[in-house]
Amino acid sequence: MMAREVSAERGRKLFDTPARFMQPRLFLYLATFALVALGLVMVYSASSITSMLSRDTNYDAQFYLLRQAEFTAVGLVAAAVVAATDYHLWSRSLLIPIWIVSLVMLGLVFVPGIGVSINGASRWIGTDAHTIQPSEFAKVAVILTAANVASRYFEDASINGTKFLYLLGFGAGIPLGLIWNEPDKGTVIICCLTLLVMAFLLGVPFKPVLAVLVVVVPLVAIVVMMDDYSRARVMTFLNPWKDPYGDSYQLIQGLYAIGSGGLFGRGIGFSRQKYFYLPMAFNDFIYAIIGEELGLAGTLGVLCGFALFVWAGFQIARYAPDLSGRLIASGCTMLIFIQMLVNVCGVIGFIPLSGKPLPFISYGGSSIISCLILVGFIASVSRHSSLPDTVFDERRRDWSVTSDSFSLVGEATPRSARSATAEAHPISTAGFTVFEGTGPLKRTQHGTASRPGRVGDTSVEGIRAARAFNEAHAQSRVTTDASGRQRIDLGPSARDRLRSARGGGSHEGS
Repeated sequence: MMAREVSAERGRKLFDTPARFMQPRLFLYLATFALVALGLVMVYSASSITSMLSRDTNYDAQFYLLRQAEFTAVGLVAAAVVAATDYHLWSRSLLIPIWIVSLVMLGLVFVPGIGVSINGASRWIGTDAHTIQPSEFAKVAVILTAANVASRYFEDASINGTKFLYLLGFGAGIPLGLIWNEPDKGTVIICCLTLLVMAFLLGVPFKPVLAVLVVVVPLVAIVVMMDDYSRARVMTFLNPWKDPYGDSYQLIQGLYAIGSGGLFGRGIGFSRQKYFYLPMAFNDFIYAIIGEELGLAGTLGVLCGFALFVWAGFQIARYAPDLSGRLIASGCTMLIFIQMLVNVCGVIGFIPLSGKPLPFISYGGSSIISCLILVGFIASVSRHSSLPDTVFDERRRDWSVTSDSFSLVGEATPRSARSATAEAHPISTAGFTVFEGTGPLKRTQHGTASRPGRVGDTSVEGIRAARAFNEAHAQSRVTTDASGRQRIDLGPSARDRLRSARGGGSHEGS
């Protein structure tokens, strides 16, 4: 009994949720599930050869698949917890602890013995076998901080402009500065672009933002070119064929993979570049393997999945109840979308490589967990959004009919078998009148429904209705058939009257 009540309560909440909230939420879940499922399939396909021939993986072809599945499970649990909790708790009460933990994790990256350096970058903490990338989780803290500070200034008006700039610079600038020094310039660029989108949604004037960009972008370009590692990536982007077996090797092999896929690809599992030709095939360059195995159709399908994700995220942000919710939903959505663009454009050679994974699809525990947490925040905004009911919501809530034997259609009964004295079944109506036969059913004192004017109806309303019927048709010939139905006798049919009129006229003329 309790299980049935819980199921009924869940069903009531589901169908009572307005479509403007439920529809984008369902599309958000659908897009996320499709991208994560595709990611598991492609991680297995792209990593099976590498893991099967590696001693570090115990020669297990499913090693990376199983680890990615474990990371996905952890991310789903974290996303469910975040989605079930009101986003105001995270962006207000728990913001300072989240910010402090993120800052401590970013600081541990530079501690010898704790920080792990891979390919010249110190972005991880832990051991060589199990590592965590703090910058992936610091992105969440940056979004929550920006949403909180903007809400306090633009909506609550609890801080002035000077404090707004101070808190935003302190809360977002310090984490981004630490990430820049790792170095992880790709994450910093993604976060800054996301903050620009959030500023645009806030209605910040375009000219001041453009002035800041004109000053900041050249400075960033100069700083990037001073770093040998970053400068090599920029030169590779400008002329990939200058060093095809050196710095440009990975980019060129990725282009080979995408170009050989054709329209529908070689088929899942039939990639050739994953046979140690394309480095990091199941991580940064998994989009190239998708192009090789699934072709142009597969790569466009991935982009369509992210387009659906962005649409759902912005619809949720549109109907958020306050500014904080709108900024959290739009910020988390754009963070994932911009990271996708950075990865895809880098793989196909449109921008310099950044080393950022493809959200939901690339292999990596920190990446998949942080992306699912961002989805959890978007879902939290949707689940805790409410707007005043419109007249349509109230009418839809009244569209309900309950009875002892409810049916959308009645049972077929021959007209000759219908009884005028048979009383209708008890019916409870709400919001409209149920019709049966040729007249509307009216409520009686005993809670039953009956038709006025029927013979045998002894209720007060029935007697009054019959009396009114008789008075209205006193000059007419009222007959009662064997079944007790009252009818007004109009005499011969129209055809018979017409024939008699014609016959009389011809007889008189003769």
